[in-house]
Amino acid sequence: MSAEPRINDRIRVPEVRLVGPSGEQVGIVPLAKALELAQEYDLDLVEVAANARPPVCKLMDYGKFKYESAMKAREARKNQAHTVIKEMKLRPKIDPHDYDTKKGHVVRFLKQGDKVKITIMFRGREQSRPELGYRLLQRLAEDVQELGFVESNPKQDGRNMIMVLGPHKKKTEAMAEARQAQAARKEAQRGAAPAETAEEPAEA
Repeated sequence: MSAEPRINDRIRVPEVRLVGPSGEQVGIVPLAKALELAQEYDLDLVEVAANARPPVCKLMDYGKFKYESAMKAREARKNQAHTVIKEMKLRPKIDPHDYDTKKGHVVRFLKQGDKVKITIMFRGREQSRPELGYRLLQRLAEDVQELGFVESNPKQDGRNMIMVLGPHKKKTEAMAEARQAQAARKEAQRGAAPAETAEEPAEA
C-alpha cells in the first residue's frame, strides 16, 4: 500500500465528494468538474479518503502540504522520548567519596529523565551478607527520592543485587527544560558581551 495519496489525473473514479480549499463541503461532483475547479483555484485535487464511497478529495497545494507534513514529522521525531536505562555499579563496602561520586551520576541521569539500573556486585564472602547491599540500595533510593522512585525493588541475581530507579520527570520534560536552559545561557552570554567591550576603553 502506497503512503502517497493519488492526486489530479491519477484519480480514476467517475465522481468524488469534494472538499474546498478552506475545508468547506462542496458535495458530490463529477471528477472532471473537480479537476476543473482545481485548475481554477491553481490547486491540486488530492484524494484524502480513498475507501469512502465516493472517495473524498480536497483542493489544496499538495507541494506545500507535503512540506508542512514533513516538517511536523521531523519536529515530532526531535521531541520523541527515547527511554534509556543507564547502569551504575557499586560495591557493598563502597567508601564515602566513591558513593558521593556514583550518587552524583545517578542524580544526573534522573534529571535527564533516564531510568537507572543500580547493580551491587558481591565478591567472595560478601555474598553471605546480602543485607549490606540491600541497605546501600535503600540509602541511595532515599538520597535521590526527590528526583526518582524505586521502579523495581532490590532483588538478588546471582552474585549481584539489582534495583531500578525511575525518574519522576518524563524524558520529554527533561529535554524541554535542557533546551530552555541552553537558550537562557546563550541569551546571558549575548547580554554580557557588550558590557565587556564597554569596559575596555576605561582600562586603556
